[in-house]
Amino acid sequence: MILTVTLNTALDITYRVGALRPHASHRVTDVTERPGGKGLNVARVLAALGHEVTVTGFVGGATGRTLQEQLRGADGLFDALVPVAGQTRRTVAVVDASTGDTTQLNEPGPLVSAAEWAAFQETYGRLLGSASAVALCGSLPPGVPVGAYATLIRAARTASVPVLLDTSGEPLRRGIAARPDLVKPNADELAELTGSHEPSVAMKEARRRGAHAVVASLGAQGLRALTPDGTWQAPPPARLDGNPTGAGDSAVAGLLCGYVEKLTWPERLARAVALSAATVVAPVAGEFDRATYERLVGEVRVTDQADAA
Repeated sequence: MILTVTLNTALDITYRVGALRPHASHRVTDVTERPGGKGLNVARVLAALGHEVTVTGFVGGATGRTLQEQLRGADGLFDALVPVAGQTRRTVAVVDASTGDTTQLNEPGPLVSAAEWAAFQETYGRLLGSASAVALCGSLPPGVPVGAYATLIRAARTASVPVLLDTSGEPLRRGIAARPDLVKPNADELAELTGSHEPSVAMKEARRRGAHAVVASLGAQGLRALTPDGTWQAPPPARLDGNPTGAGDSAVAGLLCGYVEKLTWPERLARAVALSAATVVAPVAGEFDRATYERLVGEVRVTDQADAA
């Protein structure tokens, strides 16, 4: 079983409009609702790939009940979310059909009490007992300690469960010091963490700070991996227009299931890049276009940067 942690779950709402204009009224042409938050997006992609996945994190209020109702219809996905008194947040993505651009609005999330945080840690510790790997994903809701991910990483390491961390800011800074097996920042998150805008320098610094391996999302350049086994670059084979929301989460899913399946690093990166691209052309986050994925996974060219140098 793969475990994904989404402390700040969300109900993702996607609106599509013909053209998004400031200070104007818009007629929405299509609306979709899906359980969201980075870890839930990762979980749905993993389940679609045939893996058994358990999701945990916080959920509350009427929005949380809607989220859980929608989770029940997903094959291979098991709900171990922890209830809180507050209301699960909503995120709103507005897709401009004329440009393909997406505008994202993210609510902050419910205030989590000390007792609710303690209840989550108890649930998390129990779930680690049957987990083959764990992904810790996304922002922290109000009330959760800024060092929460460091605490969860140490618990996973004690249980001998490999852990992937995908977050930003101070939670990333503190989490990376707890020595996760893999971190997956984007270029901006890497620069904020290390102070360097040169990806190769920043990735080395991230490993020096504690990450066993680093896979960075570099936009049009695709993924770059710095690992104990080598350094690789994996650009997307083609540019695809669509909604990029959730593309990074699909990459995390590809990396995580590749680890569980004991694929080589180039195979993991090819899968992650293909899934990320296939998510861009899917209608909502947490989904991917399977035909696009199956076509692209064989077209991704992963180059050994040591050989290139």
